[in-house]
Amino acid sequence: MKNFLSRCYIGLIFFLLYIPIVVLIIFSFNESGSLAEFSGFSFTWYEELFHDQEAFSALRNSLILAIISSLIATILGTFGALGLHRMRNRYVKQAITTVTNIPMMNPDIVTGVSMMLLFVAVAAFLKTHELFGFATLLIAHITFNIPYVMLSVMPRFKQLDKSLSEAAQDLGCTPSRAFFMVELPEIVPGIISGLMMSFTLSLDDFVISHFVSSPNFQTLPLYVYNQTAHNVKFSMYALSALIVAVILVILLIVNFAGSAADRKNKKGGR
Repeated sequence: MKNFLSRCYIGLIFFLLYIPIVVLIIFSFNESGSLAEFSGFSFTWYEELFHDQEAFSALRNSLILAIISSLIATILGTFGALGLHRMRNRYVKQAITTVTNIPMMNPDIVTGVSMMLLFVAVAAFLKTHELFGFATLLIAHITFNIPYVMLSVMPRFKQLDKSLSEAAQDLGCTPSRAFFMVELPEIVPGIISGLMMSFTLSLDDFVISHFVSSPNFQTLPLYVYNQTAHNVKFSMYALSALIVAVILVILLIVNFAGSAADRKNKKGGR
């Protein structure tokens, strides 16, 4: 009875999580463009989507912003985690760690308003009214991505064997060369995790972007939000379904690749 109730509970959770996505995908093929009834299967909204230049422009902006911000945040976060890991003063290290975690614990609206006020002050200092745009979005996204990269990389540094770097330096490597040749390969999984998390957070962000964006540079979440003042086009359901499909394919590829690597390692171990 206990196992039955546990399975029912898990099933209910998965149902609540995934039924909205299933409904969205189904109605993206609805010919009538109505949420009240499903009148027939059609690719009409997918055809409309591929003719919507504004939507593709917003998607392109989101991808460009996510790629650049995640790459910069990954580089800065990795070297920030390195500096924090090598810091000797325990109290200063703890204080910096606490300050670094603040952007993750802050509500997005607080971070967004704070960044907006900062950029307004900078604009007043520079005596310009055209400061908001891609640059402010990029700075904001890098700012809230860095703590997540550091959170992903720091455990990898803690797992490193210090003797490996010391041995490399004894054999003639400089500290920087020892880092790139010995330590960096060991922390690559943490760096990749931080990069993927940064990319996902940047691509998905709406609240912070809403406060630091401009009409000249609109991301996909902002584009969809602006439609809520009217009726959301059914082509957006088609776009959302395509994004879900792409993510599903990527996850399947990663899982199958990981399973294949595990099987290969097990065979090698034998």
